Amino acid sequence: MSKLSRRDFLKSMSAGAIGLALTGKRSDLSTILSPQLGRVTKESLSVYSNPSDTSTILSQRYRDDIVHIYEEVTSPDGPGYNPVWYRVWGGYLHSGFVQKVKYQLNTVINEFPSTGQLMEVTVPYSQSYRHRVNEAWEKFYRLYYSSTHWVFSAKDGPDGMLWYEIRDGLVDLSYYVPVEHLRPVQPDEFTPLHRDVDAGSKKIEISIDFQKLLAYEGSQLVKEFPVSTGVPYLSSVPNTIPTDTPRGNFKIHAKRPSVHMGDGTLRSDAEAYELPGVPWVSYFEASTGVAIHGTFWHNNFGMTMSHGCINMRSEDAKWIYRWTTIPDEEDSQGYRTSVLVY
Repeated sequence: MSKLSRRDFLKSMSAGAIGLALTGKRSDLSTILSPQLGRVTKESLSVYSNPSDTSTILSQRYRDDIVHIYEEVTSPDGPGYNPVWYRVWGGYLHSGFVQKVKYQLNTVINEFPSTGQLMEVTVPYSQSYRHRVNEAWEKFYRLYYSSTHWVFSAKDGPDGMLWYEIRDGLVDLSYYVPVEHLRPVQPDEFTPLHRDVDAGSKKIEISIDFQKLLAYEGSQLVKEFPVSTGVPYLSSVPNTIPTDTPRGNFKIHAKRPSVHMGDGTLRSDAEAYELPGVPWVSYFEASTGVAIHGTFWHNNFGMTMSHGCINMRSEDAKWIYRWTTIPDEEDSQGYRTSVLVY
């Protein structure tokens, strides 16, 4: 397109709460939005008459629909791996593909370190655009709540207002999102946890059978989290990459607060397995890049879901990121936190 008018831009962004937020003045809508929102992360999700998949299907919700969650229900009808359902307008949605989100608008910052400022998306989703050489603005990746990104500047965007420039190392280009949609991650959010504990006593155990991650300090269990490990690898095609999580003894060897996972496909196709801004990544298997990381594309923890990594809720992955040690961290004494997968 040769030129994107403000009216066309707003029309393209209008979807539920996000569309309302970008129509007219940008302002805090927390007084009129439900305090608990959910984003549908699957192409299509059925609304049932009761919290059971044997009850009547009443309607459908679609990817990136924003729903109000009125109640969280643990159903006796399961499913056993995740029996949590959400009561929404018109019935019940299973929680497995509904990401709990908030809607927080932020004030702009204008100064950035030369290495970039890590920022987190604080709205259900934010549609990014890239600026082509012919001056046209083109829709690009859609960025999701709790994802993290490196921002390097604030510039006029496709609507003439300030947008943040995100530089993506995987695709080696910049794209832009409205400044109100991202918040700066503060320095204290990187502070190591339990620094008074001997780094060599920290260890992680991951149970594939029970879909649990257990964090120990010596013999004391300090945290337990639900996870989603890799789906069983059943392919007989040669030279394909396994999707199950490798078992054995490993160590955390690298950590990144933001990673673009995928093959760098330059499109915003939700089915393309492009995941820019995966937050709080702790790598433990070097040959295939398997890691513990935050997840914004499902909420089905307790069920195998990944391509080999350990999927966690973003806030849980952040705790692991801050708690684990690697040699280049202060006071780590050269220890790498051990990881046992069984």
